[in-house]
Amino acid sequence: MKQILTLILLTVMTLTVRAQFPAGGGPNRPGGSSVVGRITGTVIDSISKKPIDYATIALYAENVKAPINGVITDEKGNFKFENVQAGTYKVTVSFLGYPSKTINSVITTPGKPDRNLGDIFLAPSQRSLNEVTVVGQAGLVENKIDKLVYNVEKDITASGGTASDVLGKVPMVSVDINGNVSVRGDQNVRLLINGKQTGSSAANLADVLKSIPADQIKNIEVITSPSAKYDAEGSAGIINIVTKQKNVSGISGSINGGVGTRQNNGNMNLNYNKGRFHASANLGSFLSWPATSTSDFEQHIQNDTINTTTSTKGTSRVARHGIFSSASAGYDFNAYNSINTTFRLMHFSFTTNGSSNTDSAVPYSFTSDGKNSFSNFDWNMDYTHKFDEKGHELVFSTQWSRGSGVNNYANTYTAAFSDLTNNINSINNEYTFQLDYSLPVSKVLKVEAGGKTIIRRINSVSDYYDFNQDPSNLTFDPVLSNIYKYNQDVYAGYTVLTFTLPDKWAILAGIRDENTNIHGDPVNASQNLSPFDQSYNTFIPSLTLQKQLGGNNTLKVIYSKRIARPSLQFLNPFINTSSPQSQSVGNPELNPETSNTYELDYNAFFGTSSLNTSIYYRHTTGLIEGIATPISVIVDGTPEGGTLTRFQNVGVNNSIGGSLFGSVTPFKIFTITGNVNMYTYKPDPTGEFSTDKTQNGTYIMYNGFLRGTLTLPNNYLAEMFGFGGSSRRTIQGTNPAFAMYGIGVRKQLMQKKMSVGINVVQPFANDKHFDSKISSPGFTQTSTNVVPFRSFGVTFSYSFGKMTFSQPRKQGIQNDDLKQGDSNQQQGAGGAGGGNR
Repeated sequence: MKQILTLILLTVMTLTVRAQFPAGGGPNRPGGSSVVGRITGTVIDSISKKPIDYATIALYAENVKAPINGVITDEKGNFKFENVQAGTYKVTVSFLGYPSKTINSVITTPGKPDRNLGDIFLAPSQRSLNEVTVVGQAGLVENKIDKLVYNVEKDITASGGTASDVLGKVPMVSVDINGNVSVRGDQNVRLLINGKQTGSSAANLADVLKSIPADQIKNIEVITSPSAKYDAEGSAGIINIVTKQKNVSGISGSINGGVGTRQNNGNMNLNYNKGRFHASANLGSFLSWPATSTSDFEQHIQNDTINTTTSTKGTSRVARHGIFSSASAGYDFNAYNSINTTFRLMHFSFTTNGSSNTDSAVPYSFTSDGKNSFSNFDWNMDYTHKFDEKGHELVFSTQWSRGSGVNNYANTYTAAFSDLTNNINSINNEYTFQLDYSLPVSKVLKVEAGGKTIIRRINSVSDYYDFNQDPSNLTFDPVLSNIYKYNQDVYAGYTVLTFTLPDKWAILAGIRDENTNIHGDPVNASQNLSPFDQSYNTFIPSLTLQKQLGGNNTLKVIYSKRIARPSLQFLNPFINTSSPQSQSVGNPELNPETSNTYELDYNAFFGTSSLNTSIYYRHTTGLIEGIATPISVIVDGTPEGGTLTRFQNVGVNNSIGGSLFGSVTPFKIFTITGNVNMYTYKPDPTGEFSTDKTQNGTYIMYNGFLRGTLTLPNNYLAEMFGFGGSSRRTIQGTNPAFAMYGIGVRKQLMQKKMSVGINVVQPFANDKHFDSKISSPGFTQTSTNVVPFRSFGVTFSYSFGKMTFSQPRKQGIQNDDLKQGDSNQQQGAGGAGGGNR
C-alpha cells in the first residue's frame, strides 16, 4: 500500500504542475506518435508507363524549406512515408534524367492519418546522367549527451566472436578472463538487451555474454550516470546491448556467420513492416570447439590446529554451445495508441571434464564430469498512449521472465573424500509492472514520473548422492541435500525534472525511492537454518548540470547515488563443497552497497576527431567482498586444510579516477581510436575485517584499448586492435590481469550487400597465463591457469531486401537492480541453490 500511495502521489503532483503550467497542442498536433499515419504513392514514367525505381521522394512540412524525411521507390515504383503526424505537407519527386515534380497541399488528420497520392507521372528530360551513389555511415564510437555508443556493425573483427569479446573493446569497459564485465573498474554493472533486463543474466552474466554472437549486435550503449528514472542498482552504470532489429518497410534480412578454430557462429535476421504492423525475428547460435586448460593451485594453512600445504595440478576440458533467438511485433492503432510485444529465448549449455592430482596430508586424485545448462525466456508487452501535445505520453509495460537451470556433476576421488554426484534444478520467475508518464510543461520544463514493481520467485532443489566408484549405484544423501526458496519484491517510484535554460544550460534533477522486501527459506536435514527476512528503503537523488559550449562541445557536472543490492548468490546460506579445499557460502545478513559519485565530463569535437575526458570521485559504503578464512577438513583423523569464502560487508572504499577517450583520422583512409581509464583502490575495512586486509595502501588500476582502421581500394577494410587491464584488487589479494590483440581483413562484394573476411587473435602465442593470489593471517593461496587463446577464423555476411527505415518503437521494461558477482560464484538458473551445493 505504501508503494501504491507513492505512485499516486507522484502522478497527482505531475498533474498539478500541468494544471499550473499549461502547454500548447491541439487536435491537429498528436503528441509525438512514432507512427501516426502514412503518405503513399507510385512513380511512373509518363511515356513507357513503367514504374520508376530508386526515385527520390522528399517530404516537407508546410512553409518549411528543409525536408523532414526522404525515401526511395521500390522496384514497382511505390513509396511510403511512415511516422507522419497530422498536418499539411508537400511532396517532391526527383530522379536522374527527369524534371522534379512537386505535389502541394497534402493533408492528413488524426481521424484520417493516411493519404494515397496514387500514380505520379514523370516525363523524361532530353538528357540523362550516370548513376550516382551517396553513402553515409555513423562512426565506430559516438559520444552522445547521455551515453557512449559503440557501433558493433562497424567493427570488422567482431564477426565470429561473442558479446564478451566485443565488450572488451568498448570505451570505459573491461572484461576479465572469466567474462566478468566492469565499467571504470567496477563490476557492479547492469546489463540490458534492447533496453530490457533479461532474467537469464541473474543466473550467470558472464555465460550469458558468451552465448550472444557478435553478429547479432548492432551497437552497445554505455550509461555511466543514469538518472533517477533508471533502477538504482549498478554503481558503475548500465550497459545496453542493442541487437539487429530494425523497423523497416517491406521485407528485408541478413545472414551472418563465422567459422574458426575457437568458435563457430551463425545468425539470421528477418524484418517485415506493412502499414501500421511491424514484425521481426532473429535466430542465432554458437558452438565452441572443446578447449583444454591447465591449472596449478597451492594453498598453505598455518594456525593453532593446522599446519598443512596443499598442491594441486589439473586439467579441464570445456565445450560450449547455445541458441539466442527473439521475435517481436507491434501495431499502431492510430495516432494515439500502440502496442508492442517481444519474446526472447535463450538456451546455453556447457560440459566439463576435469582431472587433478593433489599432494596434501592425505594425497588423492580427482576426476569430475559436469553438465550445466539453462534456458530462459523474456516476454514483454508495452502499451503507449500519446496525447495531443508532442512528448506528452503514458506508457504501461509488463514483463514475465522465466529461467530454468540444471547443474549436474559427479566427483570421483581415489582417497580422502567420498565419491558423490550433485543434481541441481532451479526455477526463477520474475514479474514486472511499470508505469511511466512524461509531460512537457513548457519549453523550459519537462516532468517525468512513474512507478515500478518487480516480483521475484526463485526455487532451487539440490540433491546429493553418494557412490563408490560406480556412478550407476547412487545413494541419496539427506545431510548434504537441500531446498532453497527465495522471494524478493522491489517497489519504486520516481520523479525527474528537466530544465532547458538560456545560454545553452540544462539541468536534469531527479529523486527515486526504492523499497526492498526479501524472504528466504532454506531447508536441510542436518543444518538448523531458520528462514530469514530483510526489508530496507533507499532514497536515490541524482543531478546533472550541462553547459553546451561552442562547436558542439559539452561540459557536464554530475552527482549520482547508486546501490548494489545483494542478489541470490550472495545470500544463499548453503555451502558449496564442490572443491573441498576452496569452499564458498552466501550470507543472508548482507546489506546493500551504497555509492556516491561526483563527476566532471568534457566532450570535444575537432573536425573528424573527438575527445571525451572525465574525472570522478566515488565513495562506497557497505563494500561487499568475498572473505576467505582457513577451515579444517578432517579425513580419517587427519586434518586437511582448506578455506571457506563468505560474502561480507567489509567497510568503505574511496576511489579517484579518470578516463580519456579519443578518435583521430590522421589520413583520410586511416582512423585511430583509443581509450584509457585509471582509478584508485583504497579500501578501509572495519571491525574484524581489518585483520584480513593484506593489501595496504592506495593502488592504481587501469584498463584501455587501441584500435586502427584502414580503408583500402577495391572495397577492402583492415583493422588492428588490442585491449587489456591490470589485476583487480581485493582486500585479500589480486585477481588476474587480462589482455588480447588481433587483426582482421574484410572484402565487400555485391555493392556492399555481401562481405567475407578473416580474423586472427593472439597469432604469436597459443596460451595465456592468468595468475591470482590471496592471503590473510593463517593462510596464503596462489593459482595459475593456462588457457588456449590463439584463433583463426573466416567470416561472412549477406543482406537482402529493399527497405526504408522508420523511427524505433519505445521500449518499456528495464530491470537493472541486482548486483552480479564473479562468474565462479554464480551457478544455476537465477543463481538458485548456488552451483554444486
